[in-house]
Amino acid sequence: MDAQAMHIANGIVNGTVSAIFAAFAALALAFCVWRARADLDDRLAPMAGLVAAFIFAVQMLNFQVLPGVSGHLLGGTLAVVLVGPWVGALCVSTVLIIQCLLFADGGLTALGLNITNMAIIGTAAGYLLVAGLLRVLPKTPSGLGTTALIASVVGVVAASQGFVFEYWLGGTTQLSMPWVSGTMAGTHLLIGIGEGLIAATTVATVARVRPDLVYALRRFRTPPAPVAATTAAAPATVSGGQA
Repeated sequence: MDAQAMHIANGIVNGTVSAIFAAFAALALAFCVWRARADLDDRLAPMAGLVAAFIFAVQMLNFQVLPGVSGHLLGGTLAVVLVGPWVGALCVSTVLIIQCLLFADGGLTALGLNITNMAIIGTAAGYLLVAGLLRVLPKTPSGLGTTALIASVVGVVAASQGFVFEYWLGGTTQLSMPWVSGTMAGTHLLIGIGEGLIAATTVATVARVRPDLVYALRRFRTPPAPVAATTAAAPATVSGGQA
């Protein structure tokens, strides 16, 4: 196998499967662009640039997984916590495209595969966990950090299994699929823990200093008490006092 990082190189997956996932990635990103228009504002746009730059930096750290294949931090969960799922997926995709075109990190024909795994599957899995956990965990810096840690681990492992599925569909070499799946999952579990610690520290720090910049806190904030219930309780208190 001849892939660098979790990026898939040319020739690892056959052309038919690569073309299918290229089309899927293009449609998914078009949908993200459409949905992101509602989120982008003067506050979120510069934050998205900072998140993309941070993801680009952390993805430079690579860890060997298989012969010719290594894993790295993805940053998808960090992105969805800070800028939301739609903008977050676009941030990760932008980084992947730049890495592919300028640094030959991942094959050009496999770009759709890599975007599907890291920008779509990884961020989607992370966001689903964030959405679920923030319904039960406190929406505090520590609660947000715990959420980011757990969601990062799941998101990274889910992205690695996306590669396993694609390789099962159209891998060009003969390897034991249980072995590939287990190796990718085990290694990326460790990578996910490392990424989770980085994401937890980062989002907790931002939440303490500028909670208004954290998308997840705005999106899943606890709604205020209904005005009608408050006003209805007031006359009852007054009448009780008069009695």
